[in-house]
Amino acid sequence: MTHNDTPAFISLRVITDDVDRMLGFYERATGLTATRATDDFAELDTRIGRLVVAHARTMANLPSGLEPGTSRSIIIEFLVDDPDAVRDLLGSGADVVLPPTTMPWGNRSFLVRDPDGNLVNFFAPVSREAIAKFRGAAGA
Repeated sequence: MTHNDTPAFISLRVITDDVDRMLGFYERATGLTATRATDDFAELDTRIGRLVVAHARTMANLPSGLEPGTSRSIIIEFLVDDPDAVRDLLGSGADVVLPPTTMPWGNRSFLVRDPDGNLVNFFAPVSREAIAKFRGAAGA
């Protein structure tokens, strides 16, 4: 496979029964505004990828077995300037799993559940090693 044939990660799609509620959470947490293609499908463009929020009915014709609100093995991660500020934006109603904490690998992380219970990590590199790792990534 040549460099030009290398796959590019483009997006992560979250299937939900309530697109408006999910978009409200992600727009508030990121400060971004989603682009709505329909009432059932929206895209939130970040600097390096896209979070897609789609209603479960968009998958009705696919044999997917998708079940909104049942994720138990994926963490959606956002590289942010200040995880503590994201905590403040989400307020006291946020379903906090881990308050802003500096992890042993050098990232400051704030872990919450979105309205469907999916884990979301808002993190910033804070150690010299972590900062070097992410330098240039996503405009950091």
